[in-house]
Amino acid sequence: MEIGVQTKNVVEDLNPEKGFTMLAEAGFSCGDFSLNAYLPNSAIYQARLNPFFCRSVQELEQFFLPHKQGAAKAGIKIHQMHMPYPIYVPGKDKELNDYLWSQMAPKSMEICRFFECPYIVVHGFKLVRYLGSEEAEWERTEAFIDSIAPMAKEMGIVICIENLYDNLGGHLVEGPCCDARKAVERIDRINEKYHGEVLGFCFDTGHANLVGLDFEEFITALGDRLKVFHIHDNDGIADLHQLPFTFSRSRENKPSTDWEGFIRGLRNIHFNKTLSFETAPVLEAFPEEMKGDVLGWIARIGTYFSECVIKPS
Repeated sequence: MEIGVQTKNVVEDLNPEKGFTMLAEAGFSCGDFSLNAYLPNSAIYQARLNPFFCRSVQELEQFFLPHKQGAAKAGIKIHQMHMPYPIYVPGKDKELNDYLWSQMAPKSMEICRFFECPYIVVHGFKLVRYLGSEEAEWERTEAFIDSIAPMAKEMGIVICIENLYDNLGGHLVEGPCCDARKAVERIDRINEKYHGEVLGFCFDTGHANLVGLDFEEFITALGDRLKVFHIHDNDGIADLHQLPFTFSRSRENKPSTDWEGFIRGLRNIHFNKTLSFETAPVLEAFPEEMKGDVLGWIARIGTYFSECVIKPS
């Protein structure tokens, strides 16, 4: 298996080749391009849009050309990317949500195509409390998927939905895509509708830990619909995006996250794709001088996971 990581906090616009080279030297072969950094979720929630996605497709390609060239020169494949999120903000004006749907989303697909990136991760709509049911919430998410699925099929890109959490009265609860059985049915139905593989799944280990999903059961149920990962750790209380094995639940140092179940699930489905880490915040916790060392350690954890999956149980 190949090992990947977010480009955020490593690859800079002024000299992207330098960052991609650092990733390669640390032991990564793939990058999760942090497209969401160009329109942060904090800005979207506050309806503070910047003009980045107002550029034409040609202007965006020109902007990202040094990134594409830098990645190629360093030997890093852009294996996946994250579309800015949320795609819809309830209670905000129509102009904001129309922009996210009709400008940001299709141009994100164009950027994904430009990078020859096979997977793009999207967040489903968090609308249960507004619409009254998970089924009604999914209908809105599926309508959005339908708006970009023809592009995905034409471009050879797989859109990946992700298991999320939500906040209700100060408590973290299951959000969109936390039911593996429903995810399987929906992915299969939509792919059959478009006569091709346009939809897959991104399993987020941190989100799964926060809401108590059974890693082995969930991954096994997904099977080959599981295309990409967001691998990171937390204390079971907050979405911290830290290194695996960082937190424990007891003095005996039993990990707070079920990494053994994670490995068993990957074995069950004979996973042989890319293990990608969503650990950009980790790099902000260490001195700049240690960035290469920290990246190297993340890559080593990825190698460990890979070795555990492929060796006999």
